[in-house]
Amino acid sequence: MRAVSQAARTALAAGSPWLDTAPNYAHGGAHEALRPVLAEYTTARVATKTGFFTEEQGRTALAEGVLTREETASRHSLEPGFVRWQTERSLATLGRVDLVFVHNPEHHGHGLDRAALHWRVREAFTALEEFAHAGRIDGYGVATWTGLTSEAFTVPELLALARQAAGSAEHHFTGLQMPVSLIMDDLIRQALDGGGPLVQAKDAGLITFGSAPLHGGELLGAMTPELVNFIRPGLSAAAAALLAAGSCPGLDVVLTSASTREHPRTLGRCGEGSGCAPDGRGSEEADR
Repeated sequence: MRAVSQAARTALAAGSPWLDTAPNYAHGGAHEALRPVLAEYTTARVATKTGFFTEEQGRTALAEGVLTREETASRHSLEPGFVRWQTERSLATLGRVDLVFVHNPEHHGHGLDRAALHWRVREAFTALEEFAHAGRIDGYGVATWTGLTSEAFTVPELLALARQAAGSAEHHFTGLQMPVSLIMDDLIRQALDGGGPLVQAKDAGLITFGSAPLHGGELLGAMTPELVNFIRPGLSAAAAALLAAGSCPGLDVVLTSASTREHPRTLGRCGEGSGCAPDGRGSEEADR
């Protein structure tokens, strides 16, 4: 991501209701770049994440006694103390946060059995429940890449962990982010059949976010004229791919990102009323 504040202003001026970011995005500079934009667009909602961190952020966490040297080397942590520390820093830098995603918890599960991974997720949820109870964030969620498709966890399991973290059914687990595209299309097919994680999430009242709708740009080369015409005649390949993702049943928000100022102008042409947003690379994939 380059020109973060400019990209954000372009999206918000076009009516995008959400900004999605993370402490490690833009080499750790995204939050600082977004703060004046959020101050300008006071009705925009902002989601950030906890888990991944940059090398510099890791050194600071180590110096402040939040992480051990071994944990710092992993560049990812779900330890409750770190989740609290990182979320405090996000609030201070951004000025406000509506939703905090636990970032790719399956990444932290290498070498762990499901029970151990779920315990770590629950502990992270417990830390975020504290922020929600204090009114400092509206809620929290999970942003995953392969966690749902690899069955590291399921939507009902995440909801159960949130209830355990809250100590009651009145939890603040409110959002779920996952890749949705014509390449990673399992979730689309399942939703069209009336099942799968997206339908489960919507039935539970969660806000659903689809990341990487162009699969980091890889999808564009697979969008043949025949496929584009099948989706909607007259669209660009990017707009057709975005429309396919955005039309997925149960999906509330399609996350895109632009690496140049031309992206929103030249690619985001879905047609009036199509539901598409300005185009670019999916934010999860772009930063991976």
